[in-house]
Amino acid sequence: MGQFYLKTKEEIEKIRKSSLLVGEVLAEVAKLIAPGVKTSELDRVAEAYIRDCKAIPAFKGYRGFPASLCISVNDAVVHGIPGNYALKDGDVISVDCGVKLDGWYGDSAYTFGVGEIDNNVKQLLKVTKECLYNGINYATPGMRIGDVAYAVQSHAEKHGYGVVRELVGHGIGRNLHEEPEVPNYGRRGTGPKCLEGMVIAIEPMINLGTKNVYTKDDKWTIATSDGKFSAHFEHTVCIRKGEADILSSFALIEEVEKNKIK
Repeated sequence: MGQFYLKTKEEIEKIRKSSLLVGEVLAEVAKLIAPGVKTSELDRVAEAYIRDCKAIPAFKGYRGFPASLCISVNDAVVHGIPGNYALKDGDVISVDCGVKLDGWYGDSAYTFGVGEIDNNVKQLLKVTKECLYNGINYATPGMRIGDVAYAVQSHAEKHGYGVVRELVGHGIGRNLHEEPEVPNYGRRGTGPKCLEGMVIAIEPMINLGTKNVYTKDDKWTIATSDGKFSAHFEHTVCIRKGEADILSSFALIEEVEKNKIK
């Protein structure tokens, strides 16, 4: 079993509760995403919602991070700090949220288009979400983390996209980040074995252009080296026989998005 902490049924249900709360928070944020809205306002609403639910924003203060959400706009891949930036028509924003509820963490992320976005950017978002579910399909006992990673990478690269190497998914439970690391690139049949009861966050970070990234001057925001857009989707997943059990949910978010189109 190595250093991997396999969760009991009761513990998995607690992580599910936290992860579903993250989905609620992201849906509340989704309702507000529109041109002219400042990213700091999204963060304020998210933090208030989390605390109203008797939970703690997992990111706030984590290694010194100053906000409850990571909000990464356009060429920002992850770890963007909410602030005075007002969203514009055609932007894309990745919103990553974590909560701690009753001692257990949940973590999920979703990338949104603001107003009307280019078709090539729509395609990036669609393929990145597909990459996530392709990876989840391999999160079953007997598979290896390399199989999950390869499923993400091969689908992204088939479409000519860059797969970020420097940032990875992770185990999750009583801590926000646990073993094993879950990269978005790798070789089949390599890496730690997927074990029943292991809970991991799978989170493809896929770029429209180069896979290369750099850290901005704020010391947090990771951005694409060529300035092209990036997308990021994340689920908290429990490895089970048959098929993986997705503990987080996009259902409420997608409901909000659908209603916006009407």
